[in-house]
Amino acid sequence: MLTVSAILLTGCADKQQYEAAILEEMHKEADIKDYKIAPEYMAKCVFEKTTANMPGVFPIDPQRLQAYRNYTKMLTLPKSADPKKTLDELRVEFGSPKAFAEAHANYTESLVECYTTVISESEEELKEKAAEEKAVAEEKATADAKVAADATATEEKNSAPK
Repeated sequence: MLTVSAILLTGCADKQQYEAAILEEMHKEADIKDYKIAPEYMAKCVFEKTTANMPGVFPIDPQRLQAYRNYTKMLTLPKSADPKKTLDELRVEFGSPKAFAEAHANYTESLVECYTTVISESEEELKEKAAEEKAVAEEKATADAKVAADATATEEKNSAPK
């Protein structure tokens, strides 16, 4: 029971550290600010996409836990005291330079997919908003035309000879 509890706590911590590392990266992304995307929303998307392609079947799978640690280390590489040493460690920890490159590609592709998804969603929202505004403007124009027609009819009725 203690072993299972220790694994769960460690797994949750590794997952949370990875999520925090993604969120920190999202706060640095210029496009997030330019497109006015919530960093938390984008981080959640990137987390979901990257974890879908990580090794391990379930969240506390030892392979998945190691992947969380490795991806976190990969994202925090620039902060490392010795980036070259950390890079070499990552190549070993991922299993090979190719596996490390694939993990980096997974993260990058997930980020691009999330940008595409989020921007498409915001474009759809803008289209819907424009359509609503157009409908309101058309209703107002119709109402204004009716008022004008009623005023003209009343004016003609009052000016008609008796």
